[in-house]
Amino acid sequence: MNDSSWGAPAGSGRGGPDQGPVPAGPAYDRQQAAQTRPMPIVPDVPGGGFQDDHGRGAAHQSGPLFRDETPHEHPQEPMPSPTPPPPPAPRQKKSAGRNLGAAIGVGVGLGAVIIASLYVWAPAFIGVIAVAVVVGLWELTSRLQERKGIKAPLVPLAVGGAAMVVAGYVRGPEGAWVAMALTALAVLVWRMTEPPEGYLKDVTAGVFAAFYVPFLATFVALMLTADDGPERVLTFLVLTVVSDTGAYAIGWRFGKHKLAPRISPGKTREGLLGAVAFAMAAGALCMQFMIDDGVWWQGLLLGLAVAASATLGDLGESMIKRDLGIKDMGTLLPGHGGIMDRLDSLLPTAPVVWLLFVIFVGST
Repeated sequence: MNDSSWGAPAGSGRGGPDQGPVPAGPAYDRQQAAQTRPMPIVPDVPGGGFQDDHGRGAAHQSGPLFRDETPHEHPQEPMPSPTPPPPPAPRQKKSAGRNLGAAIGVGVGLGAVIIASLYVWAPAFIGVIAVAVVVGLWELTSRLQERKGIKAPLVPLAVGGAAMVVAGYVRGPEGAWVAMALTALAVLVWRMTEPPEGYLKDVTAGVFAAFYVPFLATFVALMLTADDGPERVLTFLVLTVVSDTGAYAIGWRFGKHKLAPRISPGKTREGLLGAVAFAMAAGALCMQFMIDDGVWWQGLLLGLAVAASATLGDLGESMIKRDLGIKDMGTLLPGHGGIMDRLDSLLPTAPVVWLLFVIFVGST
């Protein structure tokens, strides 16, 4: 590389001694660049300028002349660095939506209370049902008043609901029907003590609550009156819980197709299939080994019916909660919501299981 070819003095060009000085200028520059392309030499000139071929100072052009030259006189604003794109959001795992630890703990505690009362002293289990009914009525009527302004009278509902459960256990289906009629009449009369505005909607909601909570729960007490009553009640509870568990497990893992998106977006068709499979398997085992004179194929039908009724019951309460604009009926049970959030699938399943027991193995 010929470093002297940039701005060379006269007599030192490549034209030779006979040709005289090579004129400086664009033509010379282009010729030299085509021949050698030397590395230019930057003279150390104070003030940031440079000298031309004749020693005259030349004005410094704006910006650096060469890549390794740092401008001093006219610094330019640094170009803003482009904003890096945000990192991709980490893929979130599916969430159960509730505190599973609390839910499991509460479920185990409730199961222990139910089994202890069921096998130690049957009337104690009737008391457990009555308490659950009263608390469920309180949650339902409270939410109706808060969200819709409907004042279903709680006192006659609570007294009549507890009496309904006891009457069903003591007097059978006839006692349950009579208690239901008297409870409805008490609701009509009790509401008369207040102004007539809203009377119709209040008593309608009261009669609905009496049927929905205590009357349906009475069928659990009716199961207990049989000789193998504790086993029938336990089968009913186990199948309902297994159905819910199967729906949750399969739906959470494999669920893609919504079952009823306008009512309950979390439920899937895959979850329903899981509920049916789990409940039918559990039903076959329970009918074969727990129920007197029960046969495994009866358990298959029982499990299928439980899965259907439990799913419909869950959807029914979801419909009520959507109409009220709430997620849970209460907060009494950590990880579960309220009592009514646990009774939603049990209540409509109770009469179905009671009826199938009567058909398959009788009422006693």
